Amino acid sequence: MSDAFTTRVLNITSGSRERVVDLTPDCEAFLREAAAGRDGLLNVFVPHATAGVAIIETGAGSDDDLLAALRTLLPADDRWQHRHGTPGHGRDHVLPAIVPPHATLPVINGQLQLGTWQSVCLVDTNKDNVNRQVRLSFLG
Repeated sequence: MSDAFTTRVLNITSGSRERVVDLTPDCEAFLREAAAGRDGLLNVFVPHATAGVAIIETGAGSDDDLLAALRTLLPADDRWQHRHGTPGHGRDHVLPAIVPPHATLPVINGQLQLGTWQSVCLVDTNKDNVNRQVRLSFLG
């Protein structure tokens, strides 16, 4: 593609439990088409009030550790003023202040420039919303 700006929306079913979903393969597939060997930036954005994007190691327990840390920082109890949905759901609305709903990453020669153990992940603690969208945008 020759466009300076290209975007795609991923539809992710995160399920009815807390999850960290590795988006790295989706990002790489998008860049193969959108970046086509060019340099630029990949922006990953979650247009939801109760989810975030994290750059972390996955598969070695770090994703589970992140969810455990979030449970400690943001307990699913009745302390939250935002009270609709599942008990403790108010914490899900605070999550994006800790795990932001976006990340902007360098792309060199069409390749995502992550560290050896880094992955791009959707962080979703909201058990009430099982369908998520993630917008990938490449600016060359």
